[in-house]
Amino acid sequence: MLDTTAVTPPLTMQRARGRAEVSLKADGARTRLDTLHQSGSAKAFLPVVHSDVPEVVFLNTSGGLTGGDRMRFALSLAAGTRAIGTTQTAERAYASSGGVAEMAVHLKVGAGAHLDWLPQETILFQSSGLYRKTLAALEGDASILMVETVVLGRAAMNETVTRLAFHDMRHVTRDGTPVLIEPLHLTDLTLASAGLATHGTHRAFITIALIQQGAEDAVAPLRRLLPEALPSGVSGWDGKCVIRMAAPDAWPLKQAIAPILIHLRGASLPRVWQL
Repeated sequence: MLDTTAVTPPLTMQRARGRAEVSLKADGARTRLDTLHQSGSAKAFLPVVHSDVPEVVFLNTSGGLTGGDRMRFALSLAAGTRAIGTTQTAERAYASSGGVAEMAVHLKVGAGAHLDWLPQETILFQSSGLYRKTLAALEGDASILMVETVVLGRAAMNETVTRLAFHDMRHVTRDGTPVLIEPLHLTDLTLASAGLATHGTHRAFITIALIQQGAEDAVAPLRRLLPEALPSGVSGWDGKCVIRMAAPDAWPLKQAIAPILIHLRGASLPRVWQL
């Protein structure tokens, strides 16, 4: 019989590490895979789609993030290409026993290229800690459509998040010059003093940003698509159009933004979204 009292427990818990990087190149009028790297619990795959625009789907096989985990996704588009980047499912930040999880997303879009960066929602659980930074480098007249959705707990499980540390930064540059900087910091004090994500009972919120020449012209038609039942708004200036919206949970939010994204893309949503 094994004497378990003689087994010395590890001094530190095992932490998830992962890196998935994809680069795409032009092949005539089509966009094709150039390089692919994946290691640890980060994976990337390109499902077969009936379109000239490929989909790159990123996945964290560890099932979620907790304190000490490190994850990196990177997607690079060569000049003149088009692609969609997304995630297979929602990312989950679980309770941390110490420290924060770190996620880095690096996007590079060459001149004349366009990227739809459409990750699914990030769910923050009670006592979670997550530091995430998304860097998007545009070259020349490149353009990008970016989505970021945050959900505080699960409404179906009656979860209320009162304690967390979430630091999120989206930083977009064009030829090295910043064009959009979006910081978000949620802490215990934020939730206690300003209500649930400053939106009262609306635990899910989203930012959609279109950055391209003439993007501000999209404001008027987008305002007609905003749902009356949810707090939302859209603004446009200097080659940017930004939409913000909140909802009681992720599902009504995704339903509300679907027609907005379809309008902006002129195409359906990625299949993995399953709406």
